[in-house]
Amino acid sequence: MSFPKYPEYKDSGVEWLGEVPVHWVVGPLRWYATIQGGVAKGKSYSDDTLTVDLPYLRVANVQDGHVDLSSVNTVTVALSEVDRYRLQPGDVLMNEGGDNDKLGRGTVWQGEIADCLHQNHVFAIRPNQYLLPYWLSMFTRSSAARSYFYLYSKQSTNLASISSSNVMSCPLPLPPTAEQRQILSFLDNETARIDALVAEQQRLIELLKEKRQAVISHAVTKGLDPDVPMKDSGVEWLGEVPAHWRITRVKHIVHTVEQGWSPQCENSPVESESEWGVLKVGCVNHGRFVSQENKKLPDNLSPRLDLCIKADDVLISRANTRELVGSCAVPAVSYPNLMLSDKLFRLRVRETVADPRFLAFFMGAPQTRQQIELEATGASSSMLNIGQSTVLEMPFPCPPLEEQAKIRDEIIKQTWSLLDLAGQALELQKRLEERRSALISAAVTGKIDVRGWQVGQHAEQAEVLLAAEERAAYVYGKEPSDEV
Repeated sequence: MSFPKYPEYKDSGVEWLGEVPVHWVVGPLRWYATIQGGVAKGKSYSDDTLTVDLPYLRVANVQDGHVDLSSVNTVTVALSEVDRYRLQPGDVLMNEGGDNDKLGRGTVWQGEIADCLHQNHVFAIRPNQYLLPYWLSMFTRSSAARSYFYLYSKQSTNLASISSSNVMSCPLPLPPTAEQRQILSFLDNETARIDALVAEQQRLIELLKEKRQAVISHAVTKGLDPDVPMKDSGVEWLGEVPAHWRITRVKHIVHTVEQGWSPQCENSPVESESEWGVLKVGCVNHGRFVSQENKKLPDNLSPRLDLCIKADDVLISRANTRELVGSCAVPAVSYPNLMLSDKLFRLRVRETVADPRFLAFFMGAPQTRQQIELEATGASSSMLNIGQSTVLEMPFPCPPLEEQAKIRDEIIKQTWSLLDLAGQALELQKRLEERRSALISAAVTGKIDVRGWQVGQHAEQAEVLLAAEERAAYVYGKEPSDEV
């Protein structure tokens, strides 16, 4: 079903909002709601003040569209202040600062926890009888609202913050409450349908990722011939390997290992080969070398030519999150203007013994990743380190060089189609999310008229939705391995 426009429009008086239906009202949010800052953690009280410990929501708890209740802390507050900070069902929560793209996205509090307070960096907006909480929450997701919050926030790199006065000055297009309910029912129906399709793309991506890992794991430890005689590797986590393979250690197949240099660089990457850059640790995430993950070297610093990246360098991250530390990738070509950072190890293999990409595939295999994670150390759970010995002492199943090349090529052949499918799923997921955003924006700014919509009707079946539904059938119809 394709929805019409409203019969008559008027100028909203707001450039980024444009025209709105003639019977809608446009006014600042303060006309329709009040805003309340939260309680500051660590506030001190005199000994004679009656206090109470209550749950309270922090910035980390207020997510885009929902409240994360898995890590709710408590705060000590004066008994006389509880009513001031206590959340009520229907309050719209909004973070004062955070990720630029998520700043200002309102989340409705449904009263999941009794007597719950909120942090001073979380706004609680309480709508009056003319404004439905979910209308405000949906409007904050529209492109019009995103433009406003971006324009009136303070920007710092990819973070932003906004004042309560700017939030309450946001122009809000408002239809009658009955029409708000109708539009919200339409959006609930349509966005749930799109969200289900997005979830299918995410599931497909996970299936493809698991299949790729299984392909790599089997190839680098069992080889390609299912009938080859096997032997015990002597390494518990490796299990059996082909009988003619040698079990050695990584240190015996490389002739150099080194770390790079991390000078104070600019925040932007290089824009041409005439500029010098230092690789960031993210350049090897998930086993793929991404040259754009670099920082430009300032003009007042001289480059180190010995650290330039060459084709077939085996690059391994030595410091990252638990899931990414030890990530390994191999550049296919040389990058004479990019240098190794000290967050990366560079291994150069003995060409008569090992293939660099076979080694990289082995380092990325699930059982090898598990050993790396066990060896990783660090005080912070979000940033761990591995030493050179973790890599160099790693047991390595070493087929003859010619066989390594065949295994490498077969892995590339099999996983290429899996990566292609995953890329298509990611692109489709992105397009679905864009369509969801566009649909919300059109509905809450009056660009489409859904007053005649009824449950069971759907918005026009766009190409992206047809493709997503075909993919959903594919996910449940057969495993990705059928395609490979």
